[in-house]
Amino acid sequence: MSASLMQSSLHDTFTQLQHNLQASILGQPQLVERLLIALLSDGHLLVEGLPGLAKTRAVKALGDRIEGEFHRIQFTPDLLPSDVTGTDVFRPEDHSFVFQQGPIFHNLVLVDEVNRAPAKVQSALLEAMAERQVTIGRQTYPLPDLFLVMATQNPIEQEGTYPLPEAQLDRFLMKVTVGYPPREDEQRILRLARQEARDGTERIAQVSSNECIPAQAVLEARQEILNQHLAEPLEGYIVELVQATRAPGRYDSELGGWLNWGASPRATLALDRCARVQAWLQGRDFVTPEDIQDIAPDVLRHRLLLSYEAESSGITVETVIQRLLSLVAVP
Repeated sequence: MSASLMQSSLHDTFTQLQHNLQASILGQPQLVERLLIALLSDGHLLVEGLPGLAKTRAVKALGDRIEGEFHRIQFTPDLLPSDVTGTDVFRPEDHSFVFQQGPIFHNLVLVDEVNRAPAKVQSALLEAMAERQVTIGRQTYPLPDLFLVMATQNPIEQEGTYPLPEAQLDRFLMKVTVGYPPREDEQRILRLARQEARDGTERIAQVSSNECIPAQAVLEARQEILNQHLAEPLEGYIVELVQATRAPGRYDSELGGWLNWGASPRATLALDRCARVQAWLQGRDFVTPEDIQDIAPDVLRHRLLLSYEAESSGITVETVIQRLLSLVAVP
């Protein structure tokens, strides 16, 4: 098979995957797209939204359609790091210790309410996300090549939670905010739920199995996406956007008073990878300024630290990002 035909086949596979996910995750097309972007960018996703907005359903639907193991971890205040990473178990028959893997060793991991667990558990999770390995004692155990964590948090409940520090938030590729679906989609959700209740879960699982994409296809798509053309002026645009978050006063004196800290070089890398994936999913072999601008809010949202003056004036991080996008010149 020629290289062009192979590329076309990979693109068609993931376009069909996106279509199938949107057919079962109604009213949340951006969440579906960002989930695929995170998968193909080899990064992790933080999703913030109210309960019942299909966050869990979305990642589970993706897990059903990707060749690999899916696991859900419910974070609670009494969770221990070993409940996530695993631990050494003593075997009395031969007086030895054997490592028993924790749920983090699955390919797709949903961490529900990540801010419910204490700092030690969050640190164990985020270390595994960043290093792609788990260290227990003197032994290090690698995680799978296909490894995606989607963590969720509820924005309306702060009592009994442990907010993630800004430095740890930076380890997430993107932070996506999920809102209510439109009225017409909510009516379609009602009909879909009724239809699924009639058909039963066994039929749904069978359909998912037939649509399963090999893990190798995901790895090959990641390599293909790295070959997307990104013009040198657009490279400069990405760098300038991130630099602007660190020195906003150069563009606007009012904006300079809104930010205490800007984005790290991780944001530059994330903008590059995510823009390439978005262009690829849309069937193009080159990146446009619109790709960068569309993905920028999700890449920067959790990496900017607002000043007290901005928060007291009701300025949101979304306002800051839109101001930055309007001020930095597009090549």
